[in-house]
Amino acid sequence: MNASSTLFSQFNWLYSTLYFFKKNFAVLAGLGLIAAFGRVIQLGGFGEISTFLNITLEVIIESARVILFLYVLGLANVKKGVLRIKHLITQQENRKQNWLIASQKVKKQWFSILLNLIAFLLIAWTLNYLIDLLAYETCLYLTLKKGGILSNSASEWTILLFFKNLSVIPFTLVFDAVFLLWITNRFQVNNTLQA
Repeated sequence: MNASSTLFSQFNWLYSTLYFFKKNFAVLAGLGLIAAFGRVIQLGGFGEISTFLNITLEVIIESARVILFLYVLGLANVKKGVLRIKHLITQQENRKQNWLIASQKVKKQWFSILLNLIAFLLIAWTLNYLIDLLAYETCLYLTLKKGGILSNSASEWTILLFFKNLSVIPFTLVFDAVFLLWITNRFQVNNTLQA
């Protein structure tokens, strides 16, 4: 086994996450945009809103996140994602089998899991750092306010949460859903990231 395939096998979960994100970018970005604009509106980015609209937007934002998670669990199919959860909840044999597969994989691949978690944390930290730089160290916030795109009462949080909802949050949800599929042997990619 050569070094690149050994490295790939150690980071299979992270590679699978990145592959899924790349292959389904349009859908994931669309769901992220729904959440991102919802947060901007909630934070008063376009002006004050009513309590009812704030609650409605929260339902829309969280629904977009749940749909994203189910989309990944179903391998690009929300209905299959719902069915996987239904089977996990309603079929005890399925639950036991998944638990057995997962516990065996954790015992055998604990080091790989640790490496993937560390790599994920580094990527998430880097994305958050870049978003912080964008919000606080550039003139984007002032330019958006000056151009009338953001209201005068809007804070830097509108930019922070807009970009987090487009990047870190969807990446985390995909990473978590792929973990559930990966740990139960439901998601595989080959060394060239082509399924």
